[in-house]
Amino acid sequence: MSALPEGVTQERWQDIDVLRVETPMSLARISLHGGQVLSFAPTGFDDLLWVSPTTAMPPKAIRGGVPVCWPYFGRQGQPDDAPQHGHARVSRWPLTDVRREADGSVVLKLALPLRDGVPLELIQTVHVGRDLRQSLDTLHRGEAPVVLTQALHTYFRVADAAQVRVTGFDGLRYADKYDGATHAQAGDWTLHDPRDPGRSDRIYTGTGHRFDLIDPAGRRRIRLDTFGSRSLVVWNPGDAGAATIADMPGDGWRTFVCLEAANAAEDAIELEPGQRHRLSHVISAAPL
Repeated sequence: MSALPEGVTQERWQDIDVLRVETPMSLARISLHGGQVLSFAPTGFDDLLWVSPTTAMPPKAIRGGVPVCWPYFGRQGQPDDAPQHGHARVSRWPLTDVRREADGSVVLKLALPLRDGVPLELIQTVHVGRDLRQSLDTLHRGEAPVVLTQALHTYFRVADAAQVRVTGFDGLRYADKYDGATHAQAGDWTLHDPRDPGRSDRIYTGTGHRFDLIDPAGRRRIRLDTFGSRSLVVWNPGDAGAATIADMPGDGWRTFVCLEAANAAEDAIELEPGQRHRLSHVISAAPL
């Protein structure tokens, strides 16, 4: 690969080797470990992404930013001893291309190394500009059909999760990991849902493609547009759940909400040999 263009440099951030990407509209950091966007701050806004201050370090998975869950989400369709969320988030991704666009935005391509026994090729494209655009392009190179589940497991930084609401869910059905049942959503998502207050681990199905995270304490709205999926995961472990997570401070749950563009549960993708699939999202912000 040729030299890095203007605005793209290598640096250390929280003891992690990252690419620092500076454009006239934003600043981002990307870890080649996990192929993981760790930071995205549009001009005029604090970082939109959250990374745990007590995260595990490589070779373990980094907690925060936008982990890539692939070629399965959770352990869907896998044995109980399979690594949680697949190998993509704990692999080193070579940077295969980077270019600066005429408007000053930067486009990077990263390729997950092929893995024995996995007949799938994965390319990630990250566009850093006024907004953050990410896509996962999967190509099936094998000889028999395969089932793919995946997610862009985004941790959004918020001022107070207890005050946050997220639009785009009213009337949808969701599978709740806590009770194993399916329920219907009434109104916006909040942590004050009387059915299961103070925590969330839900896969919403049949979703639309636009979700607004309203963060009144942070005085901003974060918009998530998703493509190539019909499911969206909403996760926050709450106080009790956070206490069981080794690489998360006890009060960490108050400062993030995960909204994850996904193909999971009934939204699994079956690929025939030679077929491709693209999962992507766009993240942007506006003041309240």
